[in-house]
Amino acid sequence: MEAFFTSAVTTGEGMYLSILHLLARCSPATAGLVLERAWFLSILGEMSISRISLVILLLSAIRVFAEAAPAEQEVLDAIKSPGLSVVHLWAPWCSNCQAELKSGGWLKMVKDNPQVHFYFVSVWNSGEDGRALLKKFDIADQPNLTILADPGPRGKDHVRRFAGLPLSWIPTTWVYKEGELRYALNYGEVHFPILQQFLADSQSKWSHIGEPQTE
Repeated sequence: MEAFFTSAVTTGEGMYLSILHLLARCSPATAGLVLERAWFLSILGEMSISRISLVILLLSAIRVFAEAAPAEQEVLDAIKSPGLSVVHLWAPWCSNCQAELKSGGWLKMVKDNPQVHFYFVSVWNSGEDGRALLKKFDIADQPNLTILADPGPRGKDHVRRFAGLPLSWIPTTWVYKEGELRYALNYGEVHFPILQQFLADSQSKWSHIGEPQTE
């Protein structure tokens, strides 16, 4: 990103639309960094007053959005806790997400793994958390499950990163151990026996100390 802005300084107003496009698509965390970078101000010196005003308005909107969107930060903090965490990004309108729920796989997964904390984060759904649908499948009230919602919209302007990782498909499911990503399922629907194996493998030390060495 810094290379982009360095280039923008030299080309000035001609980069205006590209800057707006970038800021509109970046995550709140990234936008916050942009706000703090002093060299960004040098771009403004090359723009007209009207365009400077529009950029400031956009930056202000992004700042408000970042402050009003705790779900991502809550997940980032929570996955650092001891043990395993599963982050599931979904939306109630998504047919693949619905199919996972209808199969009963998620309910069984959550109930069979009480030592694992599950975070169901509704994305691309304008801030609605989908709790009603989760209640329908008896998942919402499980003690080891937290329901969250990202405020981003559905459609072409939906968020493309979450918790520092690319997000291009829902459902998406990530397995963490003490803040470190162990497994990422970024496409398709979950095969729950495979996810169960991933949970088990995430606890393994994968050590071969003491075993015969291959020459």
